[in-house]
Amino acid sequence: MDTHRNYENLDYAIGFGNHVETEALKGAVPKGQNSPQKCAYNLIAEQFSGTAFTLTRASNQKTWLYKIRPSAAHSPFVEAPEFGKYVKNDFMNDHGLTITPNQLRWKRLPLPEKPTTFAEGLVTVCGAGDPSIKQGIAIYLYAANKSMTNSSMFNSDGDFLIVPWEGEMLITTEMGKLTVKPREICVIPRGIKFSVEMTKPIRGYICEVFKGHFKIPDLGPIGANGLANPRDFLVPVAFYENTEEEFQIINKYLGKFYKCTKKGSPYDVVGWHGNYYPYKYNLDLFNAMGTVTFDHPDPSIFTVITCQTDEPGVAVCDFAIFPPRWMVAEHTFRPPYYHRNIMSEYMGNISGQYDAKEDGFQPGYGSLHSLLQGHGPDHESFEKWSNVDLQPIRYPYENLAFMFESTYMFKTCSFVMDDQVSLDHDYFHCWDKLAHNKLGDKP
Repeated sequence: MDTHRNYENLDYAIGFGNHVETEALKGAVPKGQNSPQKCAYNLIAEQFSGTAFTLTRASNQKTWLYKIRPSAAHSPFVEAPEFGKYVKNDFMNDHGLTITPNQLRWKRLPLPEKPTTFAEGLVTVCGAGDPSIKQGIAIYLYAANKSMTNSSMFNSDGDFLIVPWEGEMLITTEMGKLTVKPREICVIPRGIKFSVEMTKPIRGYICEVFKGHFKIPDLGPIGANGLANPRDFLVPVAFYENTEEEFQIINKYLGKFYKCTKKGSPYDVVGWHGNYYPYKYNLDLFNAMGTVTFDHPDPSIFTVITCQTDEPGVAVCDFAIFPPRWMVAEHTFRPPYYHRNIMSEYMGNISGQYDAKEDGFQPGYGSLHSLLQGHGPDHESFEKWSNVDLQPIRYPYENLAFMFESTYMFKTCSFVMDDQVSLDHDYFHCWDKLAHNKLGDKP
């Protein structure tokens, strides 16, 4: 698979939520004002608003772009049914959806048999709400084996949190280029144009939030440091293409796909400044916290980034990981405890084994435990960890699972429920032997 652009030795700006200024040509960003009468290099000033104008300064997100051509210069959009065949965002309408409280697990999404780009390879698993009212969430899988050449997409419906588990993503955005490989994540906020290239097939997971933006969680009693530190987030720097070639622009709008054509590359931003941009993060840099006495901590302690609802502390999506770490808890059942949660939990596995289901949850698998439905370790893990000699152990580097946790009650898409290849119809059997657990003698 050929790539259209060079992704070697990329530079990045550093920090989460910073106001960044970056130029591919010196002097492209004006000093002292945002929209001068005439910009340097005959560029056009264009503001990109990621929040309402009147939001508080602390929460306001916007970026000024200095472009060769304005974004408005393109042909009219037309429907593009070749995209989004397995994408659904209207979860208020039950058509094409399955409602079930059962615990669910899916095996890996197969690689496509024919050439398929990232824009063509999206499959919605489940979600809630509706982007038309900017409320809700959608969870996807993706599988692709073809680079997007002279093609770009943007999402009007929400922010994409992308979690690869196979293959490196080579991403060009309006703000610059970034590479994202397994054990890294990338957030592409609503409306930012991007293209995905690759040198080998890619697969992974996506969480889309219809309202708000991700942030790093407050630390409370933890203090000033820990979990995902702001300095470890990386932001692309200005990169531009000056070409007369025609590009296809793909827009996901209210869950449907549209396309138009544009003369010249959409990646013609010679300089920009602002705080609304894509970013990446290496999960290996997560400073995990855990017990040094007894009991398994609540999984919220492993939150990397979060998108909050209007109710403080209640998330549209908490993105938590279960990384390599020391386990030292005394007289404790060390895997995640058995649980009924007021939140919905979608889990995925990036690499290695997950300690609560060591053999049944391989990389690329996914599971959904809906609101207040019981879940927890399978019988084999229960027996092992109930009887093992408790010594300090370190989980191997390869082990890295994650969770999208949401306050919303999920509906699943019928096409993933009808999938006889990926849907694990025997998942519930992992707890069968525990149903015969007997009352024992007092220890």
